[in-house]
Amino acid sequence: MKIFFTDLDGTLLDSSKRIGGRTRTALERFLHAGNALAISTGRAMESAMAVRRELELFYPRTFLIAYNGAQIYDCDREETIYRIGIDKTLIDPMFSLARRHRIHIHTYNDTHIVSPPVRDAADEECLTFYRHAIKSPILLTEDIVSALPEPPCKCIAIELHDAARLERFRTELSDLLGDAYTLLYSNPWYLEIFRAEAGKGSAVYRLCEHLGIPLSDAIAAGDEENDISMIRAAGLGIAMKNGSPHARAAADIVTEEDNDHDGLAEILTGEISD
Repeated sequence: MKIFFTDLDGTLLDSSKRIGGRTRTALERFLHAGNALAISTGRAMESAMAVRRELELFYPRTFLIAYNGAQIYDCDREETIYRIGIDKTLIDPMFSLARRHRIHIHTYNDTHIVSPPVRDAADEECLTFYRHAIKSPILLTEDIVSALPEPPCKCIAIELHDAARLERFRTELSDLLGDAYTLLYSNPWYLEIFRAEAGKGSAVYRLCEHLGIPLSDAIAAGDEENDISMIRAAGLGIAMKNGSPHARAAADIVTEEDNDHDGLAEILTGEISD
């Protein structure tokens, strides 16, 4: 049995947040051959589940990896295999630091995006931009910690216009959090914050070990910086033609077509015939 780890946005999904026809056909053939699927995303688990429902990805041996590897969910058994969260005592200092830098930041509980109240037009723009694809309900509250029954798996900081400001925030936040946390960009505007033990690459190792699948039989596809550890961990690492230069440099294969032109179809078809 092989396992296919795939990012959603910019990889499995096209710009309309759908799966192209040839990609869908190749994916179904791959899975009907007895292989497994691991959807690996920076999105919250609630959002990953919503995508699975909307796109009817109801295949046996399907797993959801959310929050950049901080939670792994077995869809067949309907249970969490792994979860690790951010120390709740760090939430208020992180959010206070973001406010000083005039950076939007939010986190998640099991059902909602959890965000401070919108304070200005820039803050509203960031939240609106984020939610154009992420349809999870939102909870606005001054008391972030009280809205989190469990330590949250991830926080995300967003700045749409001033990359230097976001980088200054990242530098100071790194000093606050230390080596126990990973801070990386999933695109030029989004700074992802999660435990260092997580990460999409770590999820590849954890899930393959859990299933008894050799890493040589793991395939991983992505397009951005947060996909690089996954691309490197798998036996076959794939970057999308539309991917960032760093993602393409880390991959064994770069697709000939982008995510809007069924870039994954040929790769998956080749994996069935091997």
